[in-house]
Amino acid sequence: MYLQEVKHIVVDTLALGAAGQHLDEHSALLGSIPELDSMAVVQLIGALEEQFGFTVDDDEISAGTFATLGSLAAFVQHKLTA
Repeated sequence: MYLQEVKHIVVDTLALGAAGQHLDEHSALLGSIPELDSMAVVQLIGALEEQFGFTVDDDEISAGTFATLGSLAAFVQHKLTA
C-alpha cells in the first residue's frame, strides 16, 4: 500500500538515483545496499517520520524492519494503522 512512497523516500535519502528505480518489494536493503549504513538508517527513519507523521521508538526497530523494501513498507503501514 505504501510501497511506492517508501521506495521514493529510500531512493532519495540514500541518493540511489536511477539504480534505485529497480527496487521492488522483494529487494534486499540492509546488507545489500552499501549506502544503507547505520547513519543512513537514522536518516531514513527521520525521513519516514517526517513524511508519514509518526514517531519511531528505538525498541521498534530491528534488522527485519530493513530486510527488504516490502518489510519497510509493511512497518510504515503498521505504524499508520496501529
